Amino acid sequence: MHIIARKRLLDFSKMYPDCSSAIESWYRIVKHTDFDSFAALRATFPSADKVGKLTVFNIGGNKARLIAAIHYNAHRVYIRDILTHAEYDRGTWRQK
Repeated sequence: MHIIARKRLLDFSKMYPDCSSAIESWYRIVKHTDFDSFAALRATFPSADKVGKLTVFNIGGNKARLIAAIHYNAHRVYIRDILTHAEYDRGTWRQK
């Protein structure tokens, strides 16, 4: 899959270094796997959830939430946001 906006991952990793290895692991797995459906993605990431048209991943033992728009037919993952669990729970990301 082609991941767009890796800079968001790198910036979050700098701010929260305890999540950096989990973020890098997520990146490597997604980069080297061509998921063709949400079901295929769930086989690799069982905790991934659909929220409207977006997919939400739990990262680093639920320390962070990665929100992405995934276009399976184009093999692209657009990272919309990555938030701490507390930031995600506030729900302000839904209004963006």
